[in-house]
Amino acid sequence: MLRGGVMRVAAIDCGTNSVRLLIADIEGNSFREINRMMEIVRLGQGVDETGEFHPAAISRTLNAVDLFAAEIRRRGVEKIRFCATSASRDATNRDLFLNGVNERLGIFPEVISGEEEAALSFQGATRELPANQGPFLVVDIGGGSTEFVFGQTEVESAKSVNIGCVRMSERHFRSDPPAPAEIGLAITDIKEAIKTAAQVVPITQAKTLIAVAGTATTVAAAVLGLSKYDPRVIHLSRISAEQVHAASKMFLAMTHNERAVLPYMHPGRVDVITAGSLVLSQIMEATGAKEFVASESDILDGIAWSLATAPD
Repeated sequence: MLRGGVMRVAAIDCGTNSVRLLIADIEGNSFREINRMMEIVRLGQGVDETGEFHPAAISRTLNAVDLFAAEIRRRGVEKIRFCATSASRDATNRDLFLNGVNERLGIFPEVISGEEEAALSFQGATRELPANQGPFLVVDIGGGSTEFVFGQTEVESAKSVNIGCVRMSERHFRSDPPAPAEIGLAITDIKEAIKTAAQVVPITQAKTLIAVAGTATTVAAAVLGLSKYDPRVIHLSRISAEQVHAASKMFLAMTHNERAVLPYMHPGRVDVITAGSLVLSQIMEATGAKEFVASESDILDGIAWSLATAPD
């Protein structure tokens, strides 16, 4: 412990598109963020097609882990948890990556299930919201998969489906901007996946829809007309379904270069925000939600809290 009952933890979330680090001090119900870092590494490059990690993708990701390892040492972290998600679940050569992380951090990443991913996202996303705004539906649109999780104070049902922004982009979009036929095929794919999720999760019964991760927060930034990406403005903003549909339509009509110059657009999201916003738009339609709450607190925060509450 740093002092008294304070524990300094490091949470790492490694998805299909990005790898992110959160260092925080936790004491009881008190949470103080020390640092957040994100690197767009596209670990899932080609995994949907080949079932394997590309060597260049592993190299990019391990370079980011080197940066995180230095920061973790500098900050005097006591506990680390590294969770790998969709791409790592799918890649048959994942051990090359897992061993590389272990060499750098001294721990092996946990390749967590979609349901565990959903539960951690739920914990991170709902913690700041009053219980009377529940039941909640938390939607986490990642690079490889999208998680749907429903509950009041605890997870009651969850489902992960393979409609992430990287996977949909690689699978369907060849033109710039995407051709109508490509968009139509993507919509069919997304609708089928949402139907699969709805067999497990009551997606139309939530009082509040919360959307987390880069797709949702980038859509929020677009709707809010931000001159730069500002998580403080985006966090807990409420974005209407009509605004989501309009933002998705705008992104789908733009070329790569037009999206790249948007002031709030992270360079690593330029080529996947079209598919990601389409997924979000279809979710708004399927759930019937009038709006979503954009949350900057997500699976990373859930991982951090899990460290503080885990037995030694």
